[in-house]
Amino acid sequence: MNDLANGNGISKHDKLMFWGCFIALITTAFAFISRLFLLGEWGDQFGLDQAQIGELAGIGIWPFALSIIIFSLFIDKIGYKFAMVFSFVGYLAWSVIGVAAYFVAYGAEVGSTESKTAYQMLYWGSFLLGLSNGTVEAYINPVVATMFKKEKTKWLNILHAGWPGGLVIVGLITIAMAGTEWWMRIGIIAVPAVIFFIMLVPLKFPENERVAAGVSYRDMLAEFGFAGAMIVAFLLTLQLIQFDKLAGWGVSPFVFIGIGAAMVIAFTAYTRSLGNLFVFFMALIMMPLATTEIGTDSWIEEIMKGVAKEGGFHSGLVLVYTSAIMCALRFCAGPIVHKLSPIGLLIVSAILAAVGLFALGNVTGAIMIFVVATLYAFGKTFFWPTMLGIVAEQSPKGGALTLNALGGIGMLAVGTLGTVYIGVLQADKQIEAVAGSEDIQKKIPGLVEDGNLTVLEDKDIYYILNYEAVSNAELQKLTRPTKEVDVEEPKEGDPKTKIVALSDDELMPEQAKLNKLEGELAEMGDKESAEAKALATQIAAQKLLAETEKETPAVKAALEAEGEFKELSEKSAQGALANMAVFPIIMLVAYVIMFFYFKAKGGYQAQHLTTDEGLSPEAEAQAAAAAQE
Repeated sequence: MNDLANGNGISKHDKLMFWGCFIALITTAFAFISRLFLLGEWGDQFGLDQAQIGELAGIGIWPFALSIIIFSLFIDKIGYKFAMVFSFVGYLAWSVIGVAAYFVAYGAEVGSTESKTAYQMLYWGSFLLGLSNGTVEAYINPVVATMFKKEKTKWLNILHAGWPGGLVIVGLITIAMAGTEWWMRIGIIAVPAVIFFIMLVPLKFPENERVAAGVSYRDMLAEFGFAGAMIVAFLLTLQLIQFDKLAGWGVSPFVFIGIGAAMVIAFTAYTRSLGNLFVFFMALIMMPLATTEIGTDSWIEEIMKGVAKEGGFHSGLVLVYTSAIMCALRFCAGPIVHKLSPIGLLIVSAILAAVGLFALGNVTGAIMIFVVATLYAFGKTFFWPTMLGIVAEQSPKGGALTLNALGGIGMLAVGTLGTVYIGVLQADKQIEAVAGSEDIQKKIPGLVEDGNLTVLEDKDIYYILNYEAVSNAELQKLTRPTKEVDVEEPKEGDPKTKIVALSDDELMPEQAKLNKLEGELAEMGDKESAEAKALATQIAAQKLLAETEKETPAVKAALEAEGEFKELSEKSAQGALANMAVFPIIMLVAYVIMFFYFKAKGGYQAQHLTTDEGLSPEAEAQAAAAAQE
């Protein structure tokens, strides 16, 4: 890092380029954590279960893979600057869509047309946001790897300090803004987006090392080959199947399977390659790696909410704290990589991450939570950039594609499977905790029969991930007064009526009136007008009625029972972290295999296509072969 600060052999242009890329990566962190801290609020507002919340988290993550891989295929032809502008426009578009969704959903009941529309805006806006994040990494990784081609692992680690650095900055801002309307917490992403755009738009981006060495486009794709295409096609097929399920298109899953198979066949036919087996092996490792880091970070604020409440701190501080450690360590990556070697660093990291996650899933008390979070932070710090660095050093022919596809596969895996699976783990822990709690069973008669919960419903995602989750509608039938309603479009032979629990507005009509009045006041532009003052007086009177209403026996019993159920559910989520320790354990086995692989080859050595004098001998031969083609 001192090299950059002191300008040792680094031009002013390159320093500006590096810091522009660094701030662009900070922007991706803004995009990630601003949504992360809102998942709980959105879950309550739109009536989502834990796995569905995981799906909403995932739609902001996996499109990263789509854009990073697609742009990496063509980025050498369209240019890094075009990708940079695309990402900037995407961030601004998300700001507009996300803010608009808040006002569409304002005051709407769960299941209403307005609520469903707002959710769809958040869902597809998050998809656009994920595309922007992937586009950022599509250009920053090869740009930095090209500028510092002799020390790729070191400088990619320093670059990726921008990710945890951004998490710290916006995490603290978001915690400070707790209680404000959530559209404000979405809109702040525009600030770093404008900064990196202003810094990078006048600069000239470098030519990729692969292009400079004369390695052909086909040879670049061949490094990915059949094996890499198969992984991407499988994960994309799963997400297309889920898209169809959500949109109600009615397309057979076999159609999407056919599309995925056609992608693999076409790619393999063009490249005439099975792919670099080392790159394939690294791509497989990226799936548990991304779940360990990005998947856990996606859920950590929600998972730790229950124990944080007991400890008297905001659960988001766990993520802020671990991110601060990551940021500091990544700036010191050079000496650490030199001391341990890239493979040794990954082995140590996997051990620390496994121990940290397992402990984090079991400890209580604020001090111990942050002590074991330190272990987890040390473990996850070097995973992502070191993996990118190793692939860049061992597969330089792959250029931007193999470097970025690795990160793309990781994001695709965590977005389609990782975040959802972590949600399923939490749902299992919730069921386990409720079934074992005598207190909650006394509060809610009929909740458990013969040791099994009576309020569960069967669900699935992608048709392959089956799970059970608590149905809020069924739970409320046990805690609230009920009514009989007509079934809309009943099927032949099915009952024409059903029993449902009273909604919040029906259970607490005075509170519903209060909410409406407060909404009207919030929309008034002139808060000092006579009309606004009269409305404020009316609100004060309505608050007394709402408080009195909450003390009526039926309302009080329902709110207390549901409150205790929610509190127990929040506490139980922590246990899911211990189960997630299996992911770094899988990675540890893979890294030990890599250690012996390189030891058999005489030790880890980076591969280069160019030297200070020009092309390396290997690159000269490749360039000659490419010219003959």
